[in-house]
Amino acid sequence: MKTQIPYSILELATVAENTTIQDTFASSLDLAQQAEKMGYHRFWLAEHHNMKSIASSATSVLIGHIAGGTEKIRVGSGGIMLPNHSPLIVAEQFGTLGNLYPNRIDLGLGRAPGTDQETAQAIRSDRMTAVYQFPDEVSRIQNFFTSSYRGKVRSYVSEGVHVPLYILGSSTDSAYVAAKKGLPYVFASHFAPAQLKEALNIYRQNFKPSAYLKTPYTMAGIGVIAAETNEMADTLSSSMYQMILGVLTGNIDYVKAPSVITPEMRDVINHPKVQQMTHYSFIGDKATVKSKTKQFLEDTKVDELIAVSHIYDHQDRVASYRIFSEIMQEL
Repeated sequence: MKTQIPYSILELATVAENTTIQDTFASSLDLAQQAEKMGYHRFWLAEHHNMKSIASSATSVLIGHIAGGTEKIRVGSGGIMLPNHSPLIVAEQFGTLGNLYPNRIDLGLGRAPGTDQETAQAIRSDRMTAVYQFPDEVSRIQNFFTSSYRGKVRSYVSEGVHVPLYILGSSTDSAYVAAKKGLPYVFASHFAPAQLKEALNIYRQNFKPSAYLKTPYTMAGIGVIAAETNEMADTLSSSMYQMILGVLTGNIDYVKAPSVITPEMRDVINHPKVQQMTHYSFIGDKATVKSKTKQFLEDTKVDELIAVSHIYDHQDRVASYRIFSEIMQEL
């Protein structure tokens, strides 16, 4: 009997050219509502700062907005960049969310800044100290959610509230942390694929069962741009490639409308850095994306996929996620 692998969405609340941030938030909620009907397991929001093309900066606030407008899909952070924050405040925010939306909130924790170094310094001046203390700060959050915790400083709103923790990463460092703590591990292979397999192996080989998790649980990110034809998907992908080019050149702008792939754009696509970043971006019609997804699952043996789609038009993005849902239900 076939066991279906859970599939989820990572939302960055990307801001398209000629739209507003209010439009973006409305689209994010509509996507979550549609995803719930399509059978998606989770809808996670990323944390980014000082990027005009990404509006998911107040992540916990946006999680509340999405959870309030949906009924059963799990909503969470992919992730909260913990060194940017006080563990107490994170516990209070997610404890509040967990009380408002019982058994639906996830807390994914990462240690990257989610921005440039100057902005990271503006967010928290002692950030680098917090980076080195990441495992300890994760433990502090765990304590704040424990019903038996009796420390002098407590987060009463989170004590005994069920909000599962996930460790996020884009390198092997985080794999050791997740394994040692016996927590689920999520790898950002949708933009940093180089160490995916090594990190998964480290996590699985070093995993220690915990009160939270008895056996390893892995999730991996993939880029998905699916359309009726390969040609349509290629055209839609031009928006993503323009976005990547902006990141690489430091000229970050709103998500641009798709255009025909010109020879100049093809040079961008074929650039080694772009090829590396998009190694696990699956672009094409249903058959093409299905074949690549199936191969990815066979190669990685991950327990869950989380997809991200950088597509200009909201309806095109919904359609892409619908095709991917059909694929996952067929695999």
